[in-house]
Amino acid sequence: MTSTATRTLSYEVFINEPAPQDGVLPNGEPKRFSPQASTLIYGREDAILTDPPLTTDQARVLGDWIASKDRNLTDIVVTHGHGDHWFAAGPLVERFGARVVASAGTIAQMHGNVATRPLLWDRIYTGIPPTPVTAVTAPDNRVTLEGHDLAIVEVGSTDSDDTTVLHVPDLDLVVAGDVIYTGVHLYLAQIAVNGGFGPWRQAIDTVESLRPRHIVAGHQDSRRDDDAVRTIAETREYLDDAEELLDTQHGAVDFFDAKIARYPDHLGRTILWIGANILYGAREHPDRDLREIIVSAWL
Repeated sequence: MTSTATRTLSYEVFINEPAPQDGVLPNGEPKRFSPQASTLIYGREDAILTDPPLTTDQARVLGDWIASKDRNLTDIVVTHGHGDHWFAAGPLVERFGARVVASAGTIAQMHGNVATRPLLWDRIYTGIPPTPVTAVTAPDNRVTLEGHDLAIVEVGSTDSDDTTVLHVPDLDLVVAGDVIYTGVHLYLAQIAVNGGFGPWRQAIDTVESLRPRHIVAGHQDSRRDDDAVRTIAETREYLDDAEELLDTQHGAVDFFDAKIARYPDHLGRTILWIGANILYGAREHPDRDLREIIVSAWL
């Protein structure tokens, strides 16, 4: 958990431990999902949460942590549609009475992730609560916390379409969702959808243009700090390395092994393996429906 404060606003980060998962990776280690970060931004009385996690158990633990801060939770902001960043919103809404806020594009992606629950999410994880999409848009993609404006900034496609970040100017903070990772393997499958790394790099450029001092990565190693310069540079380097390895490694296992060799301490190797299978599956079977390749890689 990390925290930073100004005279009127503060933020703290809660790392949701990965949900249990069956199976092993090619190197024999157990599959394990990535740690996921939820950020609480708060003033003297009120608070806003970003990106609640996946399961009911995770929601309970996160909710107890929120309650310990003794603030009125007004809003839950979702940065993008992947279920691990919002499926547990419902229990938190019931507990705290907050509304869920997202961009119009993210809301559309949330509906898509609900549709994939029986095909994907519910076949991998247990304990996911009901996930009706109750999110609403905010005027001009802005929410207010005790007189401070927080901007939902649309940045395009990264590891998901219609990705956003939450910019908190008064804290020099960007809550980056899955645009920026730190100490965790990136989910690279979207590169197969977009046909390259350009959209993700453009999204990083947009984050950098906000000139943050602090960045909360949606997936992070809790031992890392939130320095914006470092996290931006590391994410760019990871994408550059991935592009190079896709040109030099002949299969998913080779890519997986090469990435681990370069990033031996990174968490989230399951996500690395899934992404590698999707990228090489799309390359090796160009006529196959990409959606089938994605579901098969996850299972």
